[in-house]
Amino acid sequence: MELIVLGSGTSHGIPVIACSCHVCRSADSRDTRYRSALLVRGGNGERVLIDAGPEFRLQAIRAGIDHLDALLLTHAHADHIHGLDDVRPLSHHAPLPLYANRPTLDELKERFAYIFKETQKGGGKPNIDMHVVDALSEGSGTFTVGALKITPIPVKHGQLDILGWKFEENGRSAAYLTDVSSVPHESFSLLKKLDVLFLGALRERAHETHFNFDQALEVIARTTPAKAYLTHLCHDKAHAEVEDFIQEREYRDGVRYNTEPAWDGLCVKL
Repeated sequence: MELIVLGSGTSHGIPVIACSCHVCRSADSRDTRYRSALLVRGGNGERVLIDAGPEFRLQAIRAGIDHLDALLLTHAHADHIHGLDDVRPLSHHAPLPLYANRPTLDELKERFAYIFKETQKGGGKPNIDMHVVDALSEGSGTFTVGALKITPIPVKHGQLDILGWKFEENGRSAAYLTDVSSVPHESFSLLKKLDVLFLGALRERAHETHFNFDQALEVIARTTPAKAYLTHLCHDKAHAEVEDFIQEREYRDGVRYNTEPAWDGLCVKL
């Protein structure tokens, strides 16, 4: 299993339009952050995408994506779904299975109404097959894509019920949680003994609907993955500054978090 970070940025992306801060002007390529998304490659050639934001076309070209076996959505905010139309070339020959909770699918039907109604030929539209994911109880809603076992993880984004996703293959496991502000008690059992955890951590300052760095590290300390990456990062801190923050927190707490900031193009192999 391989996990490829297609984007590690927040809803604005980085550089942010009309911003001249030191992060947006950074020469470090790790500070150029597309909107958050992840590609999971299974050992038998499976390709599973988490979220399709506004830069999906560019992300797909950069990552060499030539097919998808499933699209998983965390929630229906614009930075996670507004690249949906660009799955058209990947759904010409067969419907692309799309998995999400009911509120997300309901919003898709409103924002992308043309996909779900009879229209004239020409122009094209995504050919998707929607699946409602039931993640109301621990471990429910598990399904497979090839040899990949996939489990939705209920989490909160402010007051919104959204989904994280867990992947298992050949005894290895990884989870991806972004835009999270709290993890319900019943979801923590799904995050134990992970090889890799990707966790949203917007910035050092507190935020109403996202973990900040301290809150994310507390979850990491509780779940103890072998390795963790912070993602959905804003432009408050450069990549190197996030690394420094984590090191300082480790020194202060006397804890080894085994955590670093994610960056676009990062490939983790399990």
